[in-house]
Amino acid sequence: MTDPVSRTILLLDIERFSDRDDVEQAYLRRMLYDITDRTLEGAGIDETRRLRADRGDSVMALIDANAPVTALLRALLTDVPAHLRTVNRMASRSAQIRLRGVVATGYVAVDEHDGWVGSDLNHACRLLDARLLREALRERADDFALCVSDALYTGVVRHDHVGVPAADFHPVTVESKNGPLKAWLHGPVPGATVTDGPEDHGDTGAGEAPGGSGGRPAPRVPPHGTRAPEDRPAPDGSGGAPAPGGSGAAPAPGPVVTIQGGTFSGGVIGGPQYGGISGGHFSGDVVLGERGGRERGERA
Repeated sequence: MTDPVSRTILLLDIERFSDRDDVEQAYLRRMLYDITDRTLEGAGIDETRRLRADRGDSVMALIDANAPVTALLRALLTDVPAHLRTVNRMASRSAQIRLRGVVATGYVAVDEHDGWVGSDLNHACRLLDARLLREALRERADDFALCVSDALYTGVVRHDHVGVPAADFHPVTVESKNGPLKAWLHGPVPGATVTDGPEDHGDTGAGEAPGGSGGRPAPRVPPHGTRAPEDRPAPDGSGGAPAPGGSGAAPAPGPVVTIQGGTFSGGVIGGPQYGGISGGHFSGDVVLGERGGRERGERA
């Protein structure tokens, strides 16, 4: 076995690979390798600076520790989603490819069977297989979910390099057979509660102003025994309900008729009146008498 050397570890895995038939799996593997190679080349990491191992539905790459990790992360965050969009827009539903990704750093040795050995590599594989990362991918619109190890976040991501915004990574703890593993997930954490925005009450209507439509607040209700400002007469005596001279406290006796959208032409209104008339155009004589009286007129 070789001596352990420091490597950047990249893992990419195809979602729901085993659900496809042989022809679809062969196609997805070609797409996985093509996307991986194009992404690494875009980050300036050619074949001389990396080793690659085939794991059927996933690919593992050990990258020279001297290769810039920031360039790799930028390529993963921008190039991989772009490549996936290009592939999926031309593929049938059964050939859609979605990827989970993990980037970690650590020491890895190669044994006499060309196998890779190292606890850091094992931890990266546990992150790739974590339920939380699978759930995150199901919620992603760009077909890609990325997680980085705690060591990589501490050494690189948290310093907020250009194209690798630290604020977009969120701490998570992944349960594994090796015990809890701390990592950092790019994008929203599945099931996380949002506390810096309006409370989401679903479709129950909770949180909506009483009587409101959801798009505007409910009308303001005046305290008991008082009238709303719009019911009070204006200082010049116009508008509002009529009041006895100088009182300003109660409506004057006589007709109180509510008309919304109607137009009256001519006619007489007399006696105490109650009720409302909404809409329409009226012409001719309109006579309103006592309760139970008659109304005459012709509706236009």
